Amino acid sequence: MNIKLFFVFIFLSFSSVVSDEDQTGLPIKLEDSKIMTLSELKNTKLQKKLETELMSNPTWKRLINDKKMAVGIMDLSPSGQPQYASINGNYMMYAASLPKISILLAAMDAIEKGELEETAEVKRDMKIMISKSDNPAATRMINKVGYKKIQAVMTDPKYMFYDENNGGGLWVGKRYGKGGDTNREPIKNLSHAATVNKVCRYYYLLAHGKLVNEKRSKQMLDIMGNPDLHHKFVSVLEKIAPQARLFRKSGSWQTYHSDSILVWGNDPNRRYILVALVDDASGEQIIRDLVKPVEKILKK
Repeated sequence: MNIKLFFVFIFLSFSSVVSDEDQTGLPIKLEDSKIMTLSELKNTKLQKKLETELMSNPTWKRLINDKKMAVGIMDLSPSGQPQYASINGNYMMYAASLPKISILLAAMDAIEKGELEETAEVKRDMKIMISKSDNPAATRMINKVGYKKIQAVMTDPKYMFYDENNGGGLWVGKRYGKGGDTNREPIKNLSHAATVNKVCRYYYLLAHGKLVNEKRSKQMLDIMGNPDLHHKFVSVLEKIAPQARLFRKSGSWQTYHSDSILVWGNDPNRRYILVALVDDASGEQIIRDLVKPVEKILKK
């Protein structure tokens, strides 16, 4: 190859990599010492806007008052530090497949520590467990890492994704299928549980590369990106923000509906985390209908 053409090729390849990194901007670079708790990120104005907007809908107001609906939002736009608000944030509910993100993190932690071999099968199961919400893949991963490992990671002090003294949180204590032993969480005896506060914190740490480490967080973002299921939050965002990158995990079982998403738009003002848990037969539609009011709140 001509030496000049060789260097042009190298330059263009490097430029392409840099361009891709600049375009995604994830994980966000931030020193460990600057990571905050949700209490520190709680914003009074955003909280008031969220409460006013959601309570103006009679159905949502009833569900919220009956502890059958919980919502959390975090503004990640670069104008300042992230801002957080939630309703029923610490109220734990059955969350169906959403807590599969707990299995993903436990598996990544196990791989990093040499407790689990990162085979092609493991990588495939982690991907389809999240993108397609594949139950057999989730069960295979539970069998590989074990309940004790998942619990240990969820209760790890650096994460505290499950806190028995503060409402609970993320928990996986049953395979996604019939049969087998269980390890239900101790507060409500739920098999697959979540609170919007803990799920929002999960995405906050993920977005900043703090789940396991930056390399594993980037790998998790790749797994959670470009979801194959186009319902709930995704169905709306694909229409109103088709260029935005979406990282998500949802769940549904009977009347229990949940969704969680990190929205990373080309417009820096459309960068946020949104989580919702709803116990209602119309929960899927309610979750769809949440997107536009939340974007309205964040734009004000």
